[in-house]
Amino acid sequence: MVTVTGRNERPANPIDTSVPHSARIWNYWLGGKDNYPSDWAAGEEYLRVFPHMAVLAMEQRGFHGRATRFLAAEHGIHQFLDVGTGLPTMDNTHEVAQRVAPDARIVYVDNDPMVLSHARALLNSTPQGRTDYIDADVRDPDDIVEHAKRTLDFSRPVAVMMLGILGHVTDYDQARDIVYRLVAHLVPGSYLVICDGIRASEARAAAQAGYNDTGAAPYRLRAPAEIAAFFQGLEILPPGVVAPNRWRPAHPELMSAPEVEARAAVGRVR
Repeated sequence: MVTVTGRNERPANPIDTSVPHSARIWNYWLGGKDNYPSDWAAGEEYLRVFPHMAVLAMEQRGFHGRATRFLAAEHGIHQFLDVGTGLPTMDNTHEVAQRVAPDARIVYVDNDPMVLSHARALLNSTPQGRTDYIDADVRDPDDIVEHAKRTLDFSRPVAVMMLGILGHVTDYDQARDIVYRLVAHLVPGSYLVICDGIRASEARAAAQAGYNDTGAAPYRLRAPAEIAAFFQGLEILPPGVVAPNRWRPAHPELMSAPEVEARAAVGRVR
């Protein structure tokens, strides 16, 4: 079953294809087709300055799949709140989780009209489970949880997924507050999954500065310690706060691969 809830009473914002959009650029880097010439131009310019970005996008996607599968298969998590989901692509959260647990319930959160239209069409569920989409802003975590309660039972463990979204909250104190307010709704045995970009090279910093000047929603690169601080008070599961390609790779020899410029971790609510 799939439903769409949230701020559906507001008029739909028109999709402006003349201005690059982060979700569409990310889709372009992942080889998707839901993007436009403005996104191609911004994406290619980013790659010209920082050629490793396409690899980073793929590695973050790989981390997403491994973390979802790990929580569903090894920790019995059957409820996922995916905040800032972006455009649907291959191996979305519900697809990965429901392969392991067909009764899994997944709530996606975004506030982009293009993402919403694709969610209606593509985010289907198994008969045993449920998939919902919430039209809401990451800056209002209490509103997100209130709407998610229509689908998820917060008296039981929930995994909150926040991949590539916290950098769009450019004020660090606000970003931490959002995370803490979301975690405050979770019972022990719940999980927090985060992956976000870091400033580890001048090329990445220059590419991001150019991107932020395009008119797209700005994104702030952070220090690894700042990303680690999002997990304050939680038990960080091994291997800790690491590059996403170093987080439980499918083959141990991949641990020696060069680190991509992002940090990822999974934390348990105690």
